Amino acid sequence: MLNNFTAAPHRVMFFAGAIQTLLAMAWWLFELTTRYAFPAHMVAWPIFPTAIHSWLLLSGMLPFFIFGFLMTTFPRWMNGKEIPASRYVPAFVLMFMGALIFYAGLFFGKALIVGATLCLLAGWALALYALLRVLLDTTHLDKRHPIMLFIAMFLGWLGLAGFLVWLLTEAHFFLQFFLRVGLWGFVLPVFATVAHRMLPFFTSSAFSQQEIPRPFWPWWIMLAASVTHGLLEIFGMLGWLWLCDIPLALSSLYFSYLWGFRRSFRNPLLAVLHVGFAWMGVAMLLYAVQSLWLFAHHGTDFIWGLAPLHALTIGCYATLMIGMGTRVTLGHSGLPFTIDTSIKLMFVGIQITALMRILADLLPLPTVWMYIGATILWLVCFVAWVWRYLPAFWRPRADGQPG
Repeated sequence: MLNNFTAAPHRVMFFAGAIQTLLAMAWWLFELTTRYAFPAHMVAWPIFPTAIHSWLLLSGMLPFFIFGFLMTTFPRWMNGKEIPASRYVPAFVLMFMGALIFYAGLFFGKALIVGATLCLLAGWALALYALLRVLLDTTHLDKRHPIMLFIAMFLGWLGLAGFLVWLLTEAHFFLQFFLRVGLWGFVLPVFATVAHRMLPFFTSSAFSQQEIPRPFWPWWIMLAASVTHGLLEIFGMLGWLWLCDIPLALSSLYFSYLWGFRRSFRNPLLAVLHVGFAWMGVAMLLYAVQSLWLFAHHGTDFIWGLAPLHALTIGCYATLMIGMGTRVTLGHSGLPFTIDTSIKLMFVGIQITALMRILADLLPLPTVWMYIGATILWLVCFVAWVWRYLPAFWRPRADGQPG
């Protein structure tokens, strides 16, 4: 079983990502429930709960899925050699150890959280080196997507290093640096780039269409606008975010139209990816309207709270993460690219989760139970995914092929 488990990078990384997602969201449900329903029993954590939540999701969950995907696709994109287990297994061990130590730090002190962050940084660095070797050792003519993805992953590592500095110094700037670089220099560029590289290919394959247009100029706009958004947030220029958010939203929505959003619903697994990507355009429109309101009223208070953020993180990132994870798991387990009714309902549940969390900030209603309800629904949906697909990571391929 161990040989099967370590036979391919996506197996170990997706396994760790799945376990970490369950633990991270279970902790968040516990925190929300004790904070709002049983305030007398709130836990005094060593650091801010929002900082814990951000660390767990931005650094302790998403990187596992992203590295699992990139370590699988980099060699294929550039006609290079497969990444050996001697590179991805140590990276997995250090990163997963860091994630687990982090939970111990929540109960036994900040020093363990520092150690967990150092451990995760070390594993992340090994994973970056594995990707870098593929970049340097291949002579493929077009490396635009891999190079941008490597830069984004490095920025994610740099953001986590900022979190470590915040832990050691308590200088608030470095916590903001971690959050902004993580969201706008790391995660959004990764998902925008993977979508630009893979969605036209998946769509073309699903409908036997010879070529799906993939212009590069809207992609460059998305990357530049995302980084600019992060810089403006770091320096508190919230009323000017619309200058980059509108181009980012329009570019994303243009791609959704160009790549056949409506047609994608004929293929459920493909539709999941198109829906997830479309959420990016919706989220950035929400960000733009909120920023325009701040600009017009010279204000600093968000009129929609965290609704745009959760449209992006749950609607876009979570849907694409699980959609891509499902596709890679099926393809590299020798299984057909089909999903049954239960998994379709699971993906619908994720969309309902996103809507619940967005409406909790948009509607003038008591929202505490919507926060908790959205978290419970997210956990139920992801438990269903784990129950179905986690065993594939330690079983041999169904078609008898290696990997």
